[in-house]
Amino acid sequence: MDFQLTEEQLAVQAAARDFAQNELWAGVIERDEHQKFPAEQIKKMGELGFMGMMVSPEYGGGGMDTVSYVLAMEEISKVDASCSVIMSVNNSLVCWGLEKYGTEEQKQKYLTKLATGEIIGAFALSEPEAGSDATSQSTTAEDKGDHYLLNGTKNWITNGSSASVYLVIAQTDPEKKHRGINALIVERDTPGFVIGPKENKLGIRGSDTHSLMFTDVKVPKENRIGEDGFGFKFAMQVLAGGRIGIAAQALGIASGAYELSLKYSKERKAFGVPISQHQAIQFKLADMATNIDAARLLCLQAAHDKDGHHDYAKSGAMAKLFASKTAMDTAVEAVQIHGGYGFVKEFHVERLMRDAKITQIYEGTSEIQKIVISREILK
Repeated sequence: MDFQLTEEQLAVQAAARDFAQNELWAGVIERDEHQKFPAEQIKKMGELGFMGMMVSPEYGGGGMDTVSYVLAMEEISKVDASCSVIMSVNNSLVCWGLEKYGTEEQKQKYLTKLATGEIIGAFALSEPEAGSDATSQSTTAEDKGDHYLLNGTKNWITNGSSASVYLVIAQTDPEKKHRGINALIVERDTPGFVIGPKENKLGIRGSDTHSLMFTDVKVPKENRIGEDGFGFKFAMQVLAGGRIGIAAQALGIASGAYELSLKYSKERKAFGVPISQHQAIQFKLADMATNIDAARLLCLQAAHDKDGHHDYAKSGAMAKLFASKTAMDTAVEAVQIHGGYGFVKEFHVERLMRDAKITQIYEGTSEIQKIVISREILK
């Protein structure tokens, strides 16, 4: 067993850390406060190669491994989870899905621009009545011969108003249930496609989350991903990898909260000494550090499984389940360590606490992760 990172992986980690600290830190509170989409920052992330890290250089990507992706996600998420979820969706759900299952024409037309950050993508699966139950798709894609006619509504879509390309999951043959679902590539300006109002969220407020409405939207047959009826399997495969990205995001939120708390505990004095000298604080820091290291190992295990072409359903679900709980627990304790200062925005930890919660919900709730894990261990 070798726990050492390669020189290339360490270089990616350092580059992501430098970018997060030098480019993201300064305006992160303002972006959160005003729900401001980080357009300038995302453009720079594209230029640095963070928006298509695992995509083959043939299509403009970095050709990196999943371990490098996890390392970069952690560093970005320490500072701005809104930027990291935009990065995660583009990398894990959109780029990976297109490269793995798309046609050569689809890759040349869309993937080359997505991988460089010239445009960004969105993944549209959730609906008003279909979140965890992804089989119950009300959005329909009626087969019209040379095209599909798309009708329905999607909810909670990250990059909802900023994306140029949307991967939309829709039901074509209800009698076949989940085997009648298709995945379609929909371009932003297609007639009949309307983007709903922006959601006013608890956390990750810099990312734009919207509902999408489709009314008789014509989607050419060549924009279908995979064979007819492959849509549900496509969504599940993509989300399995997406869990690793969100696990790394949760890990980063936890790491950021911990690092701020460690620094603060050495500066803040109570009863004549830094609070880090009080056992109550020391025990909190010890629990934080232990859980973060455990979460990191789970994330790297899942990334290693994916890179080695092993089954990563269980390891990815375990990583997301544990890392998201660690993010929530660590961020809450970070606020506690900061005391009254933790309750005000300028000390950052209250934002990290708000951002942490969504990691237990999106791309498969913690309850769904337990279902995935239990199915895997009972096989």
